[in-house]
Amino acid sequence: MPLPLPTPKSAAKPAGTPGTQPAGGGTTEAPHPPQVDAFKIKGKMLKGKPKDLAAILRSISFLEIAPEKDVLNVIYVESRDIDKNPYLFSIVKIKEDEVEVLYTIPPEIGPKKRRVDVIRYLLNILSLTESYYQVDNKTLYQLVEDSIKELAGSVTMDYTKLYTAYDSLKKEVDDYRKKVERLTEQSQALTSQNYELKTQNDEFRLRVQQLEGLSDDALKAKLQEWVSEHSGSLSITEFAKVFKVSEARVEEMLNKLVNEGYLEVVQ
Repeated sequence: MPLPLPTPKSAAKPAGTPGTQPAGGGTTEAPHPPQVDAFKIKGKMLKGKPKDLAAILRSISFLEIAPEKDVLNVIYVESRDIDKNPYLFSIVKIKEDEVEVLYTIPPEIGPKKRRVDVIRYLLNILSLTESYYQVDNKTLYQLVEDSIKELAGSVTMDYTKLYTAYDSLKKEVDDYRKKVERLTEQSQALTSQNYELKTQNDEFRLRVQQLEGLSDDALKAKLQEWVSEHSGSLSITEFAKVFKVSEARVEEMLNKLVNEGYLEVVQ
């Protein structure tokens, strides 16, 4: 069973967590200090003594090595409290006939997950020392199997359903993302095609207007015919509407006919 870690003088909090300041100054006591758990695995030195492993493990910068008589302590401090004391840490004690692992369990990390993390870390240590030290593989395998089984058993059906739903939604999102990319490409192609068609349409409209429009000479002749047929009167608005020309152009042609003497303005 996990054992309570002695409460430090000041708040035991993970690194980066600010301490609360009471009215009189200082920091508050930690309401839930981390616990300590441990396990052992039988082992044996293949050559040399445990202290001979120090040179190998000192190559790892984040490890602290503390040799004792017939024991090599390998310390891994993952975080400290606000007083810089170790908070989240583990100690691997390598002896001639066994390996003992002690580690802290903070309130914010589940004990089962914490044990799996520590075992994974231990496996890395053992992989570095396998030429000098050997553990009882049967015990190690059983420890790994039990830890994974406990961790898997702690996963509720609700979480399993949630993860399944998440995985399904993730696939749908990926499919929609691909669909959006395809539609975006098609939209860009349609926009380019629409611009080309609009340009062609403008060109065709201009050509039709040119073909349907009257030349200056034809417009003069139509004006003279209109005046003759309407007893010398002319409605510019009506004429422009019938022959689909602007009133301004009709007025311009009338002025030219008057100036050239083809028509005469009667007061």
